[in-house]
Amino acid sequence: MTPTDLRPTPPTTRRPSPPGPPGHPADPARSETPATESPAAPARTETPSAEHPAPVSRTTPAERTAAPARTGTPPAGHPAAPAKAGPPPAEPLTPPARTTTTARPAPPERPVVGRTAAVGRPLPGARLTRADLNAAASRIAPYIVRTPLLRGPAAGPYGPGLLLKAEHLQRGGSFKTRGAANAVLALGADRVVTGSSGNHGIALARLARPLGITLTVVLAAGAAPAKAAAIRALGAQTVQVAGGVAEREERARALAEETGALLVPSSDHPLVVAGQGTVGAEILADAPGTETLYVPTGGGGLLAGVCLAAAGHPVRVVGVEPALTPRYARSLAAGHPVGLPPCATVADGLRGQRPGRVPYPVVRDRVDELIAVDDSEILAATALLHRHGVDAEPSGAVALAGALRAGRRERAVAIVSGGNTPARLRTTHPGPLSRTRIHTATTLTKEHTS
Repeated sequence: MTPTDLRPTPPTTRRPSPPGPPGHPADPARSETPATESPAAPARTETPSAEHPAPVSRTTPAERTAAPARTGTPPAGHPAAPAKAGPPPAEPLTPPARTTTTARPAPPERPVVGRTAAVGRPLPGARLTRADLNAAASRIAPYIVRTPLLRGPAAGPYGPGLLLKAEHLQRGGSFKTRGAANAVLALGADRVVTGSSGNHGIALARLARPLGITLTVVLAAGAAPAKAAAIRALGAQTVQVAGGVAEREERARALAEETGALLVPSSDHPLVVAGQGTVGAEILADAPGTETLYVPTGGGGLLAGVCLAAAGHPVRVVGVEPALTPRYARSLAAGHPVGLPPCATVADGLRGQRPGRVPYPVVRDRVDELIAVDDSEILAATALLHRHGVDAEPSGAVALAGALRAGRRERAVAIVSGGNTPARLRTTHPGPLSRTRIHTATTLTKEHTS
């Protein structure tokens, strides 16, 4: 992959950055007032709409100290893959016109204990602790690869420090293998039922055959045919239901009760959340100077896991949702989980209609901001990744779309959560990565931490 400059249209406002953590140069103080656009690009004051809600910020000035804009080379605490020789960079892709909105007031702040809690203490509203995340990391280590941090944009309005967490290189093609492995290894069932948009089902199917598990995967009507075929090719049974994610989950619960099988949800389970949290733990271990993490958000398992990993760390956690289904933004504004109707966003892995009971309180008490991106922005980010050698599916490009929309000059990481594109599923087996590919991922990680 050849790192290149990605130059989207700057956003209308910028939010303050947090201070760098220990080990990084101190940032000089500056005003808490958000930076405004340059005269050449005056800020817009459009009204929020149902199609594209305004960002929801959970950070108050008392909680974080602003940091100035940065230029130049990222510091040692925020490593990046060195540029490699290759074809000349393609012309930077300009994303489509945005429907940027003015910020709306956040709902009343709750105590955010998760931001200052000592390591190992539970986040409010959940039984999960850092010990659960550590146990998950040890349990799943033989079944996953430690994916690398790849260099993102090196210049432009988004700053010199954007990296990509390459979970599209994970075994099974997505981060879902982490949570799936943690659940089935900890619970030891021989029959499992799940509801999935595809990637969670692929992850479980990869694990089921060698572990001797009988697996049934319930799919919604809009599930990607290539993902359904991959699940069946790995030996699992699939059941397709009419309707959306809510109907899928209802059928999965009923089927588990009827058959006596273990239900392993795609996000709404403590062991799944703890497994997904290892993504965040790896990022903060490999790049401790990270100021903001951009996390694609569907059912909320990955976002909650990253929030768990970030407890006690000053990093900003930003969830990025498809604008067609902003269930977490709506729920935080309402003060309780809110269900939304089915949608057909191009990010098929992020079509969840309601926050889960396990992820919701963890997200509520730790997330700093939620950003909505429309399908045109998701497709633009996907194309941008493809042009630079990152084979992400649309769901996997959502975090990058959010980072490009935010346009902050900071040390940031966007999680590329999956790469199970139809082309990849047709040409590669969705099982374990080859030895060569595992070696490549491991080597890149070492390079980025040197």
